[in-house]
Amino acid sequence: MDSLGALNVFVHAAETRSFTVTGRQLGVSSSAVGKAVARLEDRLGVRLFHRSTRAITLTPEGQLFLERCRRVLSEMEAAELELAQTRARPAGQLRISLPLVGMLMVPTLSAFMDAWPDIALDLDFSDRLVDVIEEGFDAVIRSGEPTDSRLMARRLGRSAFRLVGSPAYFERHGTPTSVTEVAQHRCLRHRYPSTGKIEKWRLVGPDGTAVEDLPCTVVSSAIEPLLYMAEHGRGLACLPDFAVRASCAEGRLVSVLDDAVTNTVDFRILWPSSRYLSPKLRVFVDFLADTVFVPETA
Repeated sequence: MDSLGALNVFVHAAETRSFTVTGRQLGVSSSAVGKAVARLEDRLGVRLFHRSTRAITLTPEGQLFLERCRRVLSEMEAAELELAQTRARPAGQLRISLPLVGMLMVPTLSAFMDAWPDIALDLDFSDRLVDVIEEGFDAVIRSGEPTDSRLMARRLGRSAFRLVGSPAYFERHGTPTSVTEVAQHRCLRHRYPSTGKIEKWRLVGPDGTAVEDLPCTVVSSAIEPLLYMAEHGRGLACLPDFAVRASCAEGRLVSVLDDAVTNTVDFRILWPSSRYLSPKLRVFVDFLADTVFVPETA
């Protein structure tokens, strides 16, 4: 068990690239972390880290050893969790970072709380690039392709987009029957907070006609104002299906030109690769995948 403890210290240090951060995570001093790594290096007869006054980096031997350690610790964690599952239902705190658009998943999150009352959710909504390991998140949900090699990823699902407006808006301004007519309407547009770029509406007609040069009646870095304004007749919005599904079902919004909208977004959940997917995180992932994202047909 002492050996496993040393491996755990090594993996944390390799992922955080800091003895100080590792010590803070493990509840020990940075010097204790450094001594544990030094003893491990002495026993192995190789140097695992290059050390400087500002940072630590893995040596080639350290990188090779890291992959082995991750597998060992993952198997140990898996065995412990399998035993735990036999005597208790998932419980404990789950700290998750979600994108701002995730605020529209609040009804689903509330339903998850009903289904799993023993799991406490600590939710952080932000489009900033969070450091999952250093900031202590169990997992993050993000769109796009994963870029951090320290993280494991599972695809939750894909959401199509829908072009929507309120019945009152269409009564006043008419309903567009082709993609070219959309340019004549009041368009409620989304700006990516991270880049400042306005999200494109990818509208393609049955003859291949594409329309991208559209007016910006309102521009917002958050989705919620666009949804509110669309429901109150201020214009057309192009939003993820899960964001407008309830409003369309209840008649507050009407979707148009469904076959012409080609925008899609993939969502993934990511967690530290040294950690096994815990029961509480597993049920959270499965619940989101089953309720937020429409299952794809083969």
